[in-house]
Amino acid sequence: MRHGRLLLMTAVIGTLCITSCGPTTSPPPSSPEAAIELTSSAFAVGEPIPQTYTCDGEDISPPLSWSDPPQGTESFALIVDDPDAPVGTFVHWVAFNMPADTRSLPEDVPAQDQMPGGGLQGKNGFNNLGYGGPCPPSGSTHTYHFKLYALDTTLDLEAGVRKKRVVNAMEGHILARGELTGEYARQ
Repeated sequence: MRHGRLLLMTAVIGTLCITSCGPTTSPPPSSPEAAIELTSSAFAVGEPIPQTYTCDGEDISPPLSWSDPPQGTESFALIVDDPDAPVGTFVHWVAFNMPADTRSLPEDVPAQDQMPGGGLQGKNGFNNLGYGGPCPPSGSTHTYHFKLYALDTTLDLEAGVRKKRVVNAMEGHILARGELTGEYARQ
């Protein structure tokens, strides 16, 4: 009986060694995502976001535009967040299912479920639909990330969802992405 267990253990250890001690093969690299150029006529990359688009101003969304996405794009998603927030990354805007032929968003997108021209909006960190502008603590400068995703599908989500649900639904469907950063400081 002991001899049988010893043989079985030797076989298991040998198999483990063959599968884990032998030459390793890496999974094939995933195909790189294409890049989309995301810009705003209101501010340049890394520059200050004008007060109009913040909680100290009109708190309206800035105009955005982007370059053509790769073939196969079915929709766009947009996430704007602030990783410098004292409570962790703070979400300022979630929008998704914007049609594939969309190349821009106007200034002051209404805070409602449906976006003009198509698409849906989720809830931001202020617990409101649509855009909520930069509003860092006084005396600090934060960097805001506007991230656009070209997707090979439309997301099976309803308006009012949070960033996490959109990010999870996008997994495996991102064809291209673009990012625009801007800064804002309060006195």
